Amino acid sequence: MTQKTFSAAMADVPLRPFQVLVIAFGLMLLVIDGIDLQSLSLVTPVILEEWGIDRADFGPALAASLFGMGFGSFFGGMLGDRLGRLKSLFIACLIFSASTAAAAYTNSVWEMAAVRALGGLGFGAAYPNALALVSDWVNEKWRPHSISLLSIGIPVGISISAAVIPLLLPEYGWRGAFLIFAGGSVALAVIVILILREPPGFLLARGNRERAQKNAALVIDPAIELLPETESSDAAAPGERIGTFHRSNLRLNIAMVISFSAATTLVYGLLNWTPELLTTAGFTLEQAVRASFWQGNLSIVGGLSAGLLARTFGSKAVILGGAAAILANIVVLGVVVEGLDGLPTAGEVTAIVLLEGLAVGLVSMMITLFYVVMAHGYPASCRSGGIGFILAAGRIFAIAMVFYGGTLINLGGEGSFVWYFGTLSAIAVMVFAAAFIIDRHVGPARKKEQLA
Repeated sequence: MTQKTFSAAMADVPLRPFQVLVIAFGLMLLVIDGIDLQSLSLVTPVILEEWGIDRADFGPALAASLFGMGFGSFFGGMLGDRLGRLKSLFIACLIFSASTAAAAYTNSVWEMAAVRALGGLGFGAAYPNALALVSDWVNEKWRPHSISLLSIGIPVGISISAAVIPLLLPEYGWRGAFLIFAGGSVALAVIVILILREPPGFLLARGNRERAQKNAALVIDPAIELLPETESSDAAAPGERIGTFHRSNLRLNIAMVISFSAATTLVYGLLNWTPELLTTAGFTLEQAVRASFWQGNLSIVGGLSAGLLARTFGSKAVILGGAAAILANIVVLGVVVEGLDGLPTAGEVTAIVLLEGLAVGLVSMMITLFYVVMAHGYPASCRSGGIGFILAAGRIFAIAMVFYGGTLINLGGEGSFVWYFGTLSAIAVMVFAAAFIIDRHVGPARKKEQLA
């Protein structure tokens, strides 16, 4: 009987139907995650008017989910390495679904903040476990493309939210829309837990050989006897288990804490405050929501392109080029918005909407690229925990940006947003750091072929 590790057995086989199913359901769960996560910012102007409060006072409600996501990403990722990726993902979905439903019954900023913080635990835990689940089920060839595909889940959810909420508001109001989204989330979570399976490598590492062999037969020859996955590192002793904070992960951890945190701060600062910023600048709510719609669409393009760009040019080159493009885009966007004189013309509306969309699209590409690097750099033993740790670290500055975004907008005074865009520009500079610190870059395909 042939003996191989699951990853070795998958290496040369084509993508199987079950693997496609894992990718598809992982994507759908993150779409639902994106819908629930983004829905609050899209209805913020409506809630501000209904509750009669200032935009700066609503900051805690918008930032609360990010606060919860920090804990959810860290502990949810660790839970995925212990309890299982699939079980942890199911629990995460139930948590953020319950939060979205509960938000429909809130009547104050702090009530909203409380339920959104709880939901953040689910939002945060869903992402590392979805990425780890798919990464564990596909081989190295398909992993960058699969991660790129999953990365569009939340942007797709953002686009769906921006497209659907204007249709739901007249008949159901923002409260009814939240209940509809929550119901859809629960239904999908139940379907996923019934159809998908835990990765064989995870089961085998915990001594469940029988289930590991049964699950592995969905994608490889059932006659192959599975061996435990082996991990190696120049900084690890033979047989030593590599965890998230193992010394071999030091440079990857530092680089991702700096640059991934910066990228995450940018994307949440843009997504959460675009509707309010633009309506303050003279846009109608419909025009402001259109910007969110394009942010979601161009995020999809950016996310899908990341895997291909990384494989073609290597992650270091793409980080340098992408970081430069992000900084230039934010500076130009700030100059155009600052140059508005009175109500924006049709041409100014179009330009700003597209610049807002492009800004989020470029940052989303960078975030996806960082996911590819993390899946490539962290070993299977700590992949969920490693990604979860970086996601948690990424919330620190993001929480501050969302919490004080309204204050930054107000600091500029009447008609000026210099503090807001100036802060975004400074944060964009931090994205460059990863190019120079990471010691596990994804190499360009051409170089790999030459080495082969």
